[in-house]
Amino acid sequence: MTAVVTAPAKETPALRNVLKNRVQRKLLVLAVGALVLLPLGIALWGSGSWPSGLTLDISRPLDDANQWVIDNRDTHPLFLYFLLHFSNTATDAVDVVYRFLDAMGWPGVFAAGVLFAWRGAGLGRRGIKVAATAFGTFGVCGLLGMWDATLLTIALMVVSVAVAALLGVLIGLAAGLSDGVDRALRPVLDTMQVLPAFAYLLPFVLVFGTGTPAALFCTVIYAAPPMARLTALGLRGADPAVLEASASLGASAWQRLRTARLPLARKQMLLGLNQTIMMALSMVVIAALVGAGGLGEEVYSALSTVDVGKALAAGIPIVLIAVWLDRTTAAAGDRIGESAPGGGLLHGRPAWALAVGGVVAASLAGLVVGKAWPEAWTYDISTPVNKAQNWITENLASGVPVFGGTEVWSEHFTLWILNPLRDGLIWLPWWSVLLLVAALAWLVGTWATALTATLSMGAIGVLGVWGKSLDTLSQVLAALVLTLVLGVLAGVFCARAGRIERWLRPVLDAMQTMPQFVYLIPVVALFGVTRASAIIAAVVYALPAVVRITTQGLREVDPAALEASRSLGASTRQQLLQVQLPLARPALQLAVNQGVVLVLAVVVVGGLVGGGALGYDVVKGLSRGEMGIGMTAGVAIVCLGLVLDRITQPGSRKQSH
Repeated sequence: MTAVVTAPAKETPALRNVLKNRVQRKLLVLAVGALVLLPLGIALWGSGSWPSGLTLDISRPLDDANQWVIDNRDTHPLFLYFLLHFSNTATDAVDVVYRFLDAMGWPGVFAAGVLFAWRGAGLGRRGIKVAATAFGTFGVCGLLGMWDATLLTIALMVVSVAVAALLGVLIGLAAGLSDGVDRALRPVLDTMQVLPAFAYLLPFVLVFGTGTPAALFCTVIYAAPPMARLTALGLRGADPAVLEASASLGASAWQRLRTARLPLARKQMLLGLNQTIMMALSMVVIAALVGAGGLGEEVYSALSTVDVGKALAAGIPIVLIAVWLDRTTAAAGDRIGESAPGGGLLHGRPAWALAVGGVVAASLAGLVVGKAWPEAWTYDISTPVNKAQNWITENLASGVPVFGGTEVWSEHFTLWILNPLRDGLIWLPWWSVLLLVAALAWLVGTWATALTATLSMGAIGVLGVWGKSLDTLSQVLAALVLTLVLGVLAGVFCARAGRIERWLRPVLDAMQTMPQFVYLIPVVALFGVTRASAIIAAVVYALPAVVRITTQGLREVDPAALEASRSLGASTRQQLLQVQLPLARPALQLAVNQGVVLVLAVVVVGGLVGGGALGYDVVKGLSRGEMGIGMTAGVAIVCLGLVLDRITQPGSRKQSH
């Protein structure tokens, strides 16, 4: 489940030469600047961490603000006549949907999931597969004893996706029809794309407290950007000939929008809906930290007590729901533009009426057999899973011949990689870190991106979390290197061997649909609660995007260039290193950027399983009500995300736009 990204621009030989000369000039300027600024920095500031005199404690004012909100939530006019209406509406909307699903009974919900999935995916083999996926999803949710939690998660999903899709369409319409709005919204959406999900929770908790409203509103804001981006992209990509023909027939601007632009943009808009659904599911699960309830709360409570069996029992339904929703919306999107078959009960409106009739009949049957999932049809997997986890701990943690064991790997990784990397970053003088950030951002971007990155890094120091931020940065860098090494190697194999890609495709598809929380469960089972566990989960989460982008970039290399290299006698290795990888540089830059964004998201969530640093502060602030600590860490995470994003991708983004 990756963020929506813009395709990288292809490089021509002339453009590569221009970029090469530009980089060489910048390197010369940076070398001269280093000779001047490094001695000056040593003379003025010496070495050491961020000076305490340059810090600003915002935790106390934030704690005071949080306390003021708690004290005045029931009396102040701002809450009584404005915010309380939003809060009550959110709670009532989710409650209404949940009550409706509960009233349908398990047979009605089961039938609705299967029949609507089948109808959305269409007839034929694919429709049957999607319907079977829905059948298996709801069946497993009930068998694992998670039926009520699943209904609450679906209720939150229905409301949040409806509001996020509506908001995204409205924003996308404005951006798609107005160049000025598009230019104004682009940096905002770019910034929202790089923010970890945790960063969205804190401001809503500060205003609304923990509970359904905060969870719902942060989910809407988190999930709306893909719908806005792809709606605008679809409107702007409409065939000019069709629009010109519509205008020549005397259609007004509204008529052209309704009869030409929107129909032509349907495929992109449905893709946006797919992305919005997947991001909303990811956020609804994470929002368990602020009292959202549902499956996410089951996972969170289990991870808090390191109960792997209970966490897996809730994690499996989350994965299956993600796969079901992804397959259904993707299949519906693929059907757009296909020629409609002839009439009959299984096509068009009669088919929808038949599906609705089946749901009604199943709901009525629920009145006879019972609305609640039968207790006799449940199976508790927590006990055997915990026994398996104990066996793993006893037999695979250490003492394994040749390999050593998972605990040994974790300890060595922490001792020889994480600790030296963290200590090295903390050892660097604070001003040298700012200079390094500015140099890297300017080298790959512009003065504006360098200024943004430097100010963001400086803001981290001002917030007083310099050491913790560098600790988080060390984890991100370690995870990123592992992700890129494994992802690029896998991408190269997939690009050169179609059979390997076909084998890996279903695995990558499934991995891309899983919310971040789910990755923590097997990692904790194998490696325990350590910093290495958070990094391993981050690597697994980010791998699919890196593999896919690398594979696509290598396959889009100009065949003429490869043919020319072969005619000159280049070996397979030479073709890869001297032709394919250099020509695929924009795609590789995009892979690095997406790897950074995804790794940062999970390293922060890894605060739940021993990741420490900023992620732990956010979790602590949310779970204990210490909003000052949580908000300070959240703002630092946002700043760190901006720094990493500007360093890894600003140039390519500008070209692609």
